[in-house]
Amino acid sequence: MRVSVCQLNARDDRSQNLAVARGLLDRAAAAGADLAILPEYVDYLGRAEGAPKPEPIDGEFAAFFAGAARELGIWVHAGSFHETGPDGDRTYNTSLIFNPTGERVALYRKIHLYDVEIAGRVSYQESRTVAPGGEIVVADVAGVPTGLSICYDLRFPELYRQLAIAGAKVIVVPAAFMMHTGRDHWEILLRARAIENQCYVVAAGQIGDHEPNRTCFGRSMVIDPWGTVIAQAPDAVGVVTADLDLDRLETIRRELPSLANRRL
Repeated sequence: MRVSVCQLNARDDRSQNLAVARGLLDRAAAAGADLAILPEYVDYLGRAEGAPKPEPIDGEFAAFFAGAARELGIWVHAGSFHETGPDGDRTYNTSLIFNPTGERVALYRKIHLYDVEIAGRVSYQESRTVAPGGEIVVADVAGVPTGLSICYDLRFPELYRQLAIAGAKVIVVPAAFMMHTGRDHWEILLRARAIENQCYVVAAGQIGDHEPNRTCFGRSMVIDPWGTVIAQAPDAVGVVTADLDLDRLETIRRELPSLANRRL
């Protein structure tokens, strides 16, 4: 499988964000990607008062990326968006995957919500406006079992272990990881999840400044089951592509069978 991670700087202009995302998908398709992955909140990352109205899973957001998948003939993981939630006060943070015919084949609602207070640095309570999902999802993407997660999920290894037990060989992480935590934790956590679950981990992040007073780390990357970073984006909007060697994954699992040897 050939994958492309698309790194962008979504701001408060939804139409512009979608245009940039489509351009990155064009580049991924031109690079021969089977699957392209976009970041968390790909269509809008700005002030709450300007946010687009939450949509159902078959709304305009879905139609846009379904069309892109169909026109380009590739699998598209559409990062995430604000899905209509369970009540008037909360949305879901939701990922959608489309196959090359434009059919939606999977959805995942972010389980772990970013409720963090770091004195003098950040105060963010995602649970005030977002409801948690409750379903672990492994999707068949071009015949490859692919586990789904979003951003803050990365800090909860029990989710990734359950994805691996459920058969995942690739795990996708769309994110908008903050700069102050990303520079210390992003790569380490991604590599740990790859090593302990003997999976490829494919992570697409937001990069740069966003209103209000938010900066995302970027450094989108692809990591193999040994924990080696095999592709990484520079600190700019763009696309990086890597080939996933599933035979190598099976060799690693056979020679160092930590998944098979687990007792808990």
